[in-house]
Amino acid sequence: MLGRPMFPLSTVLFPGVALPLHVFEPRYRALMRACLDGDRRFGVVLIERGSEVGGGDVRLSIGTLAEIVEATELPDGRWLLVAAGVDRIRVDRWLGDNPYPRAEVTVLPDAEPGAGAREQRATIERLLRRALALKAELGEPAPAATVELAEDPVAAAYQAAALAPIGVLDCQRVLEQDEPDGRLAVLAEILADEVSVLAQRATWG
Repeated sequence: MLGRPMFPLSTVLFPGVALPLHVFEPRYRALMRACLDGDRRFGVVLIERGSEVGGGDVRLSIGTLAEIVEATELPDGRWLLVAAGVDRIRVDRWLGDNPYPRAEVTVLPDAEPGAGAREQRATIERLLRRALALKAELGEPAPAATVELAEDPVAAAYQAAALAPIGVLDCQRVLEQDEPDGRLAVLAEILADEVSVLAQRATWG
């Protein structure tokens, strides 16, 4: 069957980040079986409008190639699985949704980060910790503020975006940046804005 199996979701997946999934819709059960019979990989793109269930959604074109690392089929045919983001991808053409969504995609390789990337990585780690600490102070669920990001600035940006208390459209903005330096800069801007909002909310409390 032509094309890459695709799983449109209401979340953004980043390379290097794990994605737990509970698969129950028949077309995505078929997708899982096809992936496990093949290279275990499928594309994930954000749904801009619509629902994960039933089709009729509007999908964004920049997403992430995922690889299944754990899969368990339940007696009723549902699947519990964990996938991991591998590479950024661009959807060049959708090929239809029967028996499950498929598309022609291009893998988008990353450039090398620039000279200031490690300094930006440190800034992002500091902003992320502050944002997570403020979330905890507000009594809202958040990962531990002691999080340590990967040393590699490319991996750190994806890790930080996945952990940050930001919305899916901000996550998509980060994913859509073609260069690591741009990705780090956009994420630092988003995190700084979020810290400002959270700090203001904390003073009101």
